[in-house]
Amino acid sequence: METTPAIQDYLGAIYDLTGGDKPVIGARLARHMHVSAPSITEALRRMQREGYIRLTGRKEIRLTTKGRGIAETMARRHRLLERWLADVLGLDWSRAHDEAHRLEHALSPVVEERLAQLLGMPSTCPHGNPIPGMPVPENHHPVPLSQAAAGQDLVVDRITEEAEADRQLLHFLWESGIRPGAQLTVSEIAPYAGTISIIVEGRTITMGLVASGKIWVYDPAALAPRRPAPRVRAARGAVR
Repeated sequence: METTPAIQDYLGAIYDLTGGDKPVIGARLARHMHVSAPSITEALRRMQREGYIRLTGRKEIRLTTKGRGIAETMARRHRLLERWLADVLGLDWSRAHDEAHRLEHALSPVVEERLAQLLGMPSTCPHGNPIPGMPVPENHHPVPLSQAAAGQDLVVDRITEEAEADRQLLHFLWESGIRPGAQLTVSEIAPYAGTISIIVEGRTITMGLVASGKIWVYDPAALAPRRPAPRVRAARGAVR
């Protein structure tokens, strides 16, 4: 049975959400895809019936081997297209994401492979998310920016696919220069206001803690190789 574009979209969305730090459940999937709860319920039943997903006792959505194969194909095509649209054609993140979504279903395996070669077999999409089937990017052990502490100097590792579903947030991050490789300093965390302030290229940027949870960062100092302790030479006559 051929998979419909709608089912491909659902499987791709589930795959994208697994890259976050929260379990994938129906309500979260509905918010991500901007569809109603009844629509999600019906889609989950169909995907479970056709062997693409399974639901755990806690209603978490898990991809089966069959479902993951399709989801990875869609994610690979989408992220390669974003690379081409952003890096070659010069589209901003928001437009590249929308256009990639329109084109991904029509991309053939032959064009997909040629596109990967043209782009130099990139490891990640423009937002830093790994492209399935490509060389695995270095693992920086990132955490959500919302978990950072005031005063930390950090580097942006990736912007989650969940953030891409929010066009306004994606445009805000693009305009603010918050992208993979950008250096930032956490200047203030205000839990009472639900905000976090960071300094990027000399500018102070304030955003909600919820939004900051979709930006994953790492501490470059924690990745620096430690120098071995110098060997102390024993003095002559000392007991070894």
